[in-house]
Amino acid sequence: MPRRPIQLLTAIVLGAWAAHAADLIGDRSNVTLVVNDKSEISRRLASFYIAWHSLQPSQVCRLSVSEDESVSRDGYEKSIAGPLGDCLKRSGRVEKTYYIVLTQGLPLRVLGPGGKDIRKVEGASLDSELAFLYLVLHGKKPPLAGPLDNPFYRRREQAFSHPAFPIYLVTRLAGYTFEDARRAVERCRGARNTGKVVLDLKADNDEEGNDWLRNAAIVLPENRSILETTVAVVNWAKNVIGYGGWGSNDRQRQSRKSGLEWLPGSIAAEFVSTNARTFRMPPFKWTLGQWSDPSSYFAGSPQSLILDYVWEGVSGVSGYVDEPYLIYTVRPDQLFPAYLSGRNLAESYYLALPVLSWQSLIVGDPLCKLE
Repeated sequence: MPRRPIQLLTAIVLGAWAAHAADLIGDRSNVTLVVNDKSEISRRLASFYIAWHSLQPSQVCRLSVSEDESVSRDGYEKSIAGPLGDCLKRSGRVEKTYYIVLTQGLPLRVLGPGGKDIRKVEGASLDSELAFLYLVLHGKKPPLAGPLDNPFYRRREQAFSHPAFPIYLVTRLAGYTFEDARRAVERCRGARNTGKVVLDLKADNDEEGNDWLRNAAIVLPENRSILETTVAVVNWAKNVIGYGGWGSNDRQRQSRKSGLEWLPGSIAAEFVSTNARTFRMPPFKWTLGQWSDPSSYFAGSPQSLILDYVWEGVSGVSGYVDEPYLIYTVRPDQLFPAYLSGRNLAESYYLALPVLSWQSLIVGDPLCKLE
């Protein structure tokens, strides 16, 4: 049966979302920027971002922490969460802040007990852990172990605000270099709601992620997506505004380069468990490898890296510092409809993320959106 009537209906719905999206999103007054004064790249990115969005001094919180990519739980509490919470309280911005913007040079992960029982895992990305700082500042103490439900997940019809949604939307300015991170933000200015969303299935299995990619193709207008259901890898598409797929978990993908040509404001999400394991630049000749061949690893894994997408030209991308399990990854059938309807980058990703206090992080200017 032809799908055009369904897609016509979804195009109408998407248009309706877009019509009132401007009423649903915050603005630069809702941003609090976090700087690591011990990191040169963090300080440079902060100076750029403050000027870019004309932020006020009260919107900047300064920390002094190691540039190590991992921090202990005690270090997190004493050097990051505690001082950041104090800054928000001093500036009277606990409620006004919707978006916490971290900078390259802050740790990626909070260390904690691991294991196969996710109910006992206490390790998480720094970004995802900070999402619940709002609750902490209101006297609540979320459990450390396991993922916690994201109250904003799939709430696409509602404006993000406090206290209705008792979390912060945390994103990060990052790239292999200062210039990479700066250009990712600059590409948001003048981004247009045009181009294709590439949805690339892994055809050698029928995991649930493939269903989410198919659903995204159904929800998006027919002329806005490329759905690849064969074993072929889409590495040829031009005018790409979004990518959802399996990254290096697709056995047919051999190169760390996607081969896609990105439009300004483009975003990406892939089902890869360690693609935010490090923000260090790999050797130029390094490429994707195999788990069976440790010589092909970089930073402990042969899998793809999200900053490669920033280097190629995206403005936003999600990733995972450790195994998130597929069911807790960003949902493309929620992400791309939200973004194309006019939601900003932060709200689009958090609308698509089932859990927090877990392994995810999101790179990009939270205010980035398509005009």
